[in-house]
Formats: sequence, structure tokens, C-alpha cells
Amino acid sequence: MRILIVDTALGACTAGVVENGRVLGLRSELMTKGHQERLAGMVRDAVADAGGGFGVIDRIGVTVGPGSFTGLRVGLAFAQGLGAALDRPVVGVSTLDALAASVDAAGLVAAVIDARRGQVYTRLFRDGVAQGPAEALSLEAATDLILDVAAGTRPGLVGSGAAVLVETFLERLERAEAAPLVAPSPEALARLAAAADPAVALPAPLYLRAPDATPPSRLPGQARPPATS
Repeated sequence: MRILIVDTALGACTAGVVENGRVLGLRSELMTKGHQERLAGMVRDAVADAGGGFGVIDRIGVTVGPGSFTGLRVGLAFAQGLGAALDRPVVGVSTLDALAASVDAAGLVAAVIDARRGQVYTRLFRDGVAQGPAEALSLEAATDLILDVAAGTRPGLVGSGAAVLVETFLERLERAEAAPLVAPSPEALARLAAAADPAVALPAPLYLRAPDATPPSRLPGQARPPATS
């Protein structure tokens, strides 16, 4: 199966074509903004490097979060538009699942993304099997959870939150093996996208907490509500 992967959820913008585990074309740049201007050209170039054009793409996989609100919207809108134009299925892939799948580690692996404001997005896996849902947790709660599930074994930490946790709780996590990946690997994304059921893995954003920005309470020019005593 030839998969086109699109990832704009975290600290990189990635477009790649992967077939049966082999990367045929890839464009990836570190960025936290500007995805909208760069993504289409990166997809075009990755598909050109892979050969065969867009007509031989079997499926599109796109990261659904958790991650950047703006980045997620750009990637999802592009992937769904391209899927409609090509009449190809588009499947959503969790960034936490893809981070965990990006490291070759047995035992407990905690995928952790720095969510700012003293929180991390977290999901735990043991030998590749999820041990619970994705959650937004405080740094202390995430550390408690990881050590509790690890039960004395050496946990692995992967993602931008790995360094945050280790630096904050150095003594408690001194045995942890940290891999502070900025984004999931193309191979992991393609592997999860190929295994996903299009009827279940919908390309819809996964938000684990409310956005920092809130809609205005009144429209421009609209009078303020009267003060209540």
C-alpha cells in the first residue's frame, strides 16, 4: 500500500510517501508556524520524488493531535481536500500513538508532548499496546502515572515532553530513557495509517483541552450588556 502522510501537528511540517515500510519521497522542515504556505509544495515534491504521481496513492494519513491548534487545522484541511479530489480514503493518526511507534523499545513507553502551562499530553504503551487513554496531565501527575505503571522497571519517554519531565523530576526519573523527538517518524505514521480502519480512524482533530483563545462575548459594534448589581 502506498501511503501519503501529512504531519503538521507538532514542531515540524512533514509530507512523505511510504510504500510497504519504505520511504519513497520525503519533505520535512522544523517549524511551528507557516505550515499553510509550505505544505502544498512539500507534498508535491514528495510525490514527485516517489514517482508515479498522485494517481498511485492508495491512502492518505494525517496527524489529528494532540498538538498545535493551527497546525492541526492546516494539515487536516489539506489532507481532506486532497482525499476528496483523488477519491482516496483519509485516516487520522494520533500524534501520541505515532511518537510511541517511532521508537524501537520494549516495555513501558510514555509518549509525552509539552502542552505548556505546566502540562503534558500523555499516553502510555507497554510493548506497543496502549495502557489507557490520551490525557492532558500536570507534570507531577504524569510522572506519578508513569512511575506507577512502570512498577520499578525502566520507562522510556518519547516526545517534546520527555525533557520537560526529566528536567523537572530528575531524581524520580533518573532511570528513564528519554528520546525528545520533535515529531513522529514517517515510517511510524505510515505504519499506523496503513493499519487504521477508515470507518473508525476519522480525520478529526483530537483536542485534550480547550483552546487558549476564546471567542468574543459580543460582535463588533454590539452594545455591552448592562451591568448587574
